[in-house]
Amino acid sequence: MTNLVIGLHVTVCVLLILIVLLQSGKGAEMGISLGGGAGQTLFGATGPATILTKVTTGVAIIFMVTSLTLAYMSGHQSDTSVMKENTVPVEQKTE
Repeated sequence: MTNLVIGLHVTVCVLLILIVLLQSGKGAEMGISLGGGAGQTLFGATGPATILTKVTTGVAIIFMVTSLTLAYMSGHQSDTSVMKENTVPVEQKTE
């Protein structure tokens, strides 16, 4: 179960990095803000959300859920082990 959640978490991390890098930042139009009409839209309404921002939100939610799941699973580990029954013989030195 833990390996499945870790695999999903790593996949979501890579997807989140790629999706964020594909998006253009709000500061992309900063150079033209001093002259031209497009500079006024920098802090104005951005319009409807694109599909990329919706996917980013979904992947970010999955990232948070897997992070919380892994934190919960690491804090509530089982105290039983299959190795407790086997004891390792200790060599004693004779002088």
